Amino acid sequence: MVQGKKFISPGAWFSLIYPSDWNEFEDGEGSFLFYNPNTWTGNFRISAYKDDPTTRNGKEYGKEAVQIELKENPSSKRVKIGNLECAYSKEMFQEEGEYYTTHLWITGIANVAFECSFTVPKGGEVKEAEEVIASLEIRKEDQKYPAEIIPVRLSEIYVINEAYEWVVNAVKQHLKQDFQGSEEDLPKLQQLIDSSVINKKKKEEWIAIGIVICSILNNEVEGFEWKTLVDGNREAPVLHYKDGMIIDPMKLTWSKIKAGENCDVEAAYKINE
Repeated sequence: MVQGKKFISPGAWFSLIYPSDWNEFEDGEGSFLFYNPNTWTGNFRISAYKDDPTTRNGKEYGKEAVQIELKENPSSKRVKIGNLECAYSKEMFQEEGEYYTTHLWITGIANVAFECSFTVPKGGEVKEAEEVIASLEIRKEDQKYPAEIIPVRLSEIYVINEAYEWVVNAVKQHLKQDFQGSEEDLPKLQQLIDSSVINKKKKEEWIAIGIVICSILNNEVEGFEWKTLVDGNREAPVLHYKDGMIIDPMKLTWSKIKAGENCDVEAAYKINE
């Protein structure tokens, strides 16, 4: 198996392995961008397109995408990367006096087509990108996959940020206090809970409280880092400790409320002890 970080797309369409020194960065909607932030070797982008496998030719959608690219793009040629047939082309461009090359691969597996590009300095290597493409796998909708913990994705970072913003605003609105995201703010979270301003049925708001408890842990205690949990239809941020312990924000708050139990912020915060 290729060594590196695993990425499972939102919605769990597909997975890939990317180099350990790359990170995911914000890109256009439906496109995922990866590169090494410390020593830039190129921008790798991938977009995926899915057809209904039950429709006529739906299961051949990926293969057809390759054929269409070969037919419509005169500069493309057929290449094989790992087990995948690809239509490959490249183009050069200049930006701020520097020359770059964008390498483009169209490939597909069953009912999923992929468009992958790697933009590098002129003469730059493409081996890293080819290894990522070779690692591509699709995840079948009718198959049950085991739960996986992967590096935190941008989609979960957005969830964490939105949860934090909601708590800051709730504390300011209902308690008339500021919220700094430190251990000293835990009593404010408890006060917010005890004030009953959060409806017992508001799952997302309870999970937001759990996420902020984890955010404070992440800020205050060395050895924690955010990860993404992919478990069936659930894709959510979880907190990972260096000893392998996983803290799930949902279980800190919403699971207790749903079971008719009280939510003790201090006890939840000390779960790592």
